[in-house]
Amino acid sequence: MTACSVEMQHLAWLMLAILWMVQVVEGCPDVCKCSRKSRSEKMEVNCHKRGLRAFPSKLPPDAWILKLGENGITDVKANALRSIPKIESINLERNAIKSIHPQAFSGAKQLMLLNLFGNHITTLPPRGFQDLLNLRFLMLGQNQIGTVKADMFAGMRNLSDLDLPLNALTMLPSNAFKPLIALKVLDLSLNRIQKIAPKAFNGLRQLMFLNLDNNSLKTLPAGAFKPLRSLEMLVLDNNFLSALSLSVLDGLDNLQELYLRNNVLELLSPDAFRSMAKLSQLALSGNRLKTVDGNMFAHMPDLMKLHLHDNPWECDCNLISLVQWMGQTKAALSPREALKCVGPPELQNKSFSSLQADKLICPA
Repeated sequence: MTACSVEMQHLAWLMLAILWMVQVVEGCPDVCKCSRKSRSEKMEVNCHKRGLRAFPSKLPPDAWILKLGENGITDVKANALRSIPKIESINLERNAIKSIHPQAFSGAKQLMLLNLFGNHITTLPPRGFQDLLNLRFLMLGQNQIGTVKADMFAGMRNLSDLDLPLNALTMLPSNAFKPLIALKVLDLSLNRIQKIAPKAFNGLRQLMFLNLDNNSLKTLPAGAFKPLRSLEMLVLDNNFLSALSLSVLDGLDNLQELYLRNNVLELLSPDAFRSMAKLSQLALSGNRLKTVDGNMFAHMPDLMKLHLHDNPWECDCNLISLVQWMGQTKAALSPREALKCVGPPELQNKSFSSLQADKLICPA
């Protein structure tokens, strides 16, 4: 091969490369960066923190990842995704979105992740997500959403993770999440939830994790968790719950972790945890418990960690069964040094580890 033909071949390759590069950026918004690692891959469109005030109208038709975080977008209009039917992931976090058109996501049947965290959304459009048949992850945290209804989640039969922390929810109505038949994770922490309807969790048969941390719950309706047959972790920390009974926790046969820290629990029914044979972690610290029946923990053969500290324990004869159980269990009582008596006066600040069951006396 002559030097001339080699040079011509190199030139041809160069022209092809240039043509391909032109193809890569075709349809890319001026302020965004569009790229793909190889010719066969779909397009990634990065418009993160580019000063956009509206959802871009011209996007590459083969876009599959769209990054629009930290802009000034205020709304998502109808058919916003019509030009990008292959889109699988959209990040719209930390914009100024107040409204979403009911047909905003129409046709996006391949979308798997939608991140709307940190916007100004107050309500979700009825049936606004019904075309998102393959959506797995929906992030709606740190908005101003004040209510949830079943029609908001219509059609989302494959959603597995719904994040709704840091919103303005005050109650959960009946059947609120019923369309979400595949949901596994539901985060409702850091809201203002005061009331949960008895049938609020209907339909969530596959749910494995429920977070209700940092709300305003004073009571829980009997049977509220009964539909959650697959639930493995329930977080109820930092509420105002004062009592627990078997009827409240009925149905949680598969629960492995239960967190009730920093409530105002004064009373635990002896059978409150009777149906939870699989429980491995139970946290009751930071409450107002003076005594509990230690026999309630004997029904938990898998219990590995039990948190009981920061309670005003009265170390009298009513605590005998707990002290006896603690001497026999292999579960970790953490932290043991923080488990101390508040009363009677002669046992004040006495460590549980030094108590002898046969020396605990009943109050006069």
